[in-house]
Amino acid sequence: MEFILNDKAIRTDKPGGMTLLDFIRYDNHLTGTKIGCREGDCGACTVLVGELLEGRINYKSMTSCITPLANVRGKHVVTIEGLNMEALSPVQQAFVETGGTQCGFCTAGFIVSLSGYCMSGKEPEYNDGISAIDGNICRCTGYKSIERATALVIEKLAEKDVNDPVSWLVNEKFIPKYFLEIPKKLMVLKLANQSPNGHEEGLPKVGGGTDLYVQRPDDMVTGNVHAFYDVPALNNITLKDGQCRLGGEVTVSDLMDSKAFNHLFPNLKKHLKLVSSTQIRNMGTIAGNFVNASPIGDLTIFFLALDSVLTLSKTGGASRKVRLQEFYLGYKKLDLGHDEIVEFIEFSLLDDTTYFNFEKVSKRKYLDIASVNTAIRIKENNGNIEAIHASAGGVGPTPLYLTKTCAYLQGKALTPENIRSAVECLNEDISPISDVRGSKDYKALLLRQLFFAHFIELFPEKFEMEVLV
Repeated sequence: MEFILNDKAIRTDKPGGMTLLDFIRYDNHLTGTKIGCREGDCGACTVLVGELLEGRINYKSMTSCITPLANVRGKHVVTIEGLNMEALSPVQQAFVETGGTQCGFCTAGFIVSLSGYCMSGKEPEYNDGISAIDGNICRCTGYKSIERATALVIEKLAEKDVNDPVSWLVNEKFIPKYFLEIPKKLMVLKLANQSPNGHEEGLPKVGGGTDLYVQRPDDMVTGNVHAFYDVPALNNITLKDGQCRLGGEVTVSDLMDSKAFNHLFPNLKKHLKLVSSTQIRNMGTIAGNFVNASPIGDLTIFFLALDSVLTLSKTGGASRKVRLQEFYLGYKKLDLGHDEIVEFIEFSLLDDTTYFNFEKVSKRKYLDIASVNTAIRIKENNGNIEAIHASAGGVGPTPLYLTKTCAYLQGKALTPENIRSAVECLNEDISPISDVRGSKDYKALLLRQLFFAHFIELFPEKFEMEVLV
């Protein structure tokens, strides 16, 4: 594999399943990238990964502790050492001036994440700057000083050239000069037309790795992997002939950045901000979320309510289609052959009379897994429910399509009385258990309230909180 680490060309025969964090620390002795949770939660191991797209580099923050080495092939990896210069950068200086460094352990991750935000082609906004560090946790609870540091950085970005941010940042001494040479170097790597690492039968299939490396780290880090993260055919979003078609390796951030997808779902960013953190959204793929088969997988619940259809393909070309609601056969059991992958996800586009909503409750609002999550797609016609698809997570052994609830409401008038009376079917659809995220009674009650919340959110003129309680 070949890639660039800071300003150094890397050529290695290390296994593709090795974590980027271990390669950085143990093979290259760059210890500013810290070992924290090793699950992608704390952000202490954050690096930037830059990919050459249409002549310019797009940098994204990622947690290196669960990033397979194979996923940075042909890219530019930036650690905190790669941002250091003779003097402190404005980002580093802002943390010093506001006392945002605290104990210092997490500081490198914050600096890397915020520097990555500076390199984006977006107009500087304080809220966006805060969002850029939502995957970095401060163990000293001094977060207000970090927010003040972010505000200082945004002020210093006021004159940023969004059309050529890297050159502007180099001139203003935000980042080192070597960044200007990286596009040419990556082009050389791209033209080398390297063969993908580990594309042999029997190897673990890996997308972003955000779940696999948490669940099976010891199995993954010592060998090669069948890497799907950079397959162009699996990373596209197409809207055509009344259908939306997504490649299996589209990430959560790809969805959030897609103008077409945001037009389709006006509240998309509000909904997807509830999914993990910026670093994980930059890595986690739709297919990976489906195949992980978590009963509380946020993307799974989202797409179940869209009545999505999967295209499963074999290594040789043969493919078949299966509805997402029929994909789960039991706890962690899938209708997926060992030689099959989730190639595409398709669903019918929403029209002016079709509404969608997603709800999630977790112990923390952000960067947390759900206690219960649910989504709904509903088509209204003259005050009646012409079509309805609803899903729920955290209330059964698999992500659930609420079959009985949808069948009961199909064709009925869209009234508070009918929605309240559907709760009996809702309780028949689910089978929650008590665990660390709540008792089974709590989860059943929570789902009921979130189910009501869909209608309060989508049809406020017909439903009020006191009417549905």
